Amino acid sequence: MMTDPADCGPATLAFCQDVQAEAYDYPESFFERRLWTIRRAAAAPSDIEWLANALKQASAPLIVAGGGVHYSGATAELAEFAGRFGIPVGETQAGKGSLPWDHPECLGSIGVTGTSPANAAAASADLVIGIGTRLQDFTTGSWALFQNPAVQLVQVNVTAHDAHKRGAHPVVADAKLAIETLTDELGGWRAGRRDGLSQALSDWNTAWEEATAADGTALPSDAQVVGAIWRTLPETAIVVGAAGGLPGELHKLWRARSSDGYHVEYGYSCMGYEIAGALGVKLAAPDREVVVMVGDGSYLMLNSEIATSVALGAKLIVVLLDNHGFGCINRLQQATVGEKFNNLLPALPRIDFRAHAEALGAIAEQAANIAELEAAMGRAMTTDRTTVVVIETDPERSTDAGGAWWDVPIAEVSGRHAVGSARADYEQQLGKVRR
Repeated sequence: MMTDPADCGPATLAFCQDVQAEAYDYPESFFERRLWTIRRAAAAPSDIEWLANALKQASAPLIVAGGGVHYSGATAELAEFAGRFGIPVGETQAGKGSLPWDHPECLGSIGVTGTSPANAAAASADLVIGIGTRLQDFTTGSWALFQNPAVQLVQVNVTAHDAHKRGAHPVVADAKLAIETLTDELGGWRAGRRDGLSQALSDWNTAWEEATAADGTALPSDAQVVGAIWRTLPETAIVVGAAGGLPGELHKLWRARSSDGYHVEYGYSCMGYEIAGALGVKLAAPDREVVVMVGDGSYLMLNSEIATSVALGAKLIVVLLDNHGFGCINRLQQATVGEKFNNLLPALPRIDFRAHAEALGAIAEQAANIAELEAAMGRAMTTDRTTVVVIETDPERSTDAGGAWWDVPIAEVSGRHAVGSARADYEQQLGKVRR
């Protein structure tokens, strides 16, 4: 199973204590080194021929790049394919970095936390080609993203289950092999340039600048912190995140410079993954700066790997955004029931995160604003020990530009006017979902 590209991954072997203490005379052949090859599954020629013909007939094709592009090692092939044939690409959370952010065909993130040009392209697309994606809820805007009644869906995936989703034309294959064979099949064909795409990208870059620029407010937004971190890091740096509002802002706003510079766990939105996950990233890439972006809620759940990183000499830069609670859920709560309840906790004692990080052995400092944050990042990159930079942020602000609807059910019956109004809006959006 571990050599099957659809199922490969880590395995857990669990033994009882008494078994671990016992000796056994295993045959030497059991320990002989063996090279296991993970084979690439080639697409059926008929599927590639069908897909090539579908592309040639399409007027508004779109590629949705998922994590399978990375697992297949197909980022270079996708970049060449998209550029050669002029097909725009939107990226899922797992597919982020499939193309560098400034690639001519890169529209950025897609879906609930997507960019404006990517989601606009998805709404009008008449052929959507998913490559290595499960097309989950966030990617598809709860299946309300693809609005063209004539849209055809194609799924290139090593897993047959995902390749057949939503009545897609399945191409069960390795992403890299499928792209290579499709390139040969298309020959000299090139898609026509879609009206408004260049302007949409230009408008988005302007919106990005506005969202990430420091504006002198008392408390910066998550987006402004993301922008500051991006501006200060070298191109080889790796950013790590996981839970709360940060993965949404990172997916939407982080400009991936390389295919392996973005590591965000958002399949389960695991609070506490950030620092522990970053330690693993650092062990895998010891010569690169690894920057963790974590909220105060996640930090309080799991922070002890700071001490481990110091002990191992595996330096991390941890940027701790303190919004005094759970800002992401607070905003979602207000959008669904119209009232705050117990997510921002002013009654909590003021936690000295800087002192706490120092107690775990890290270098730590508090930044009062974006300018101080950027200066602190400069100092952090000169140290040889894990450094934590704490900055207070505004729990109410998130990026208005981009994004798509997300199916979060609202109570059908309520005595509160705000809930009734939210339910009416919800039902209106629900009517856009593809059935």
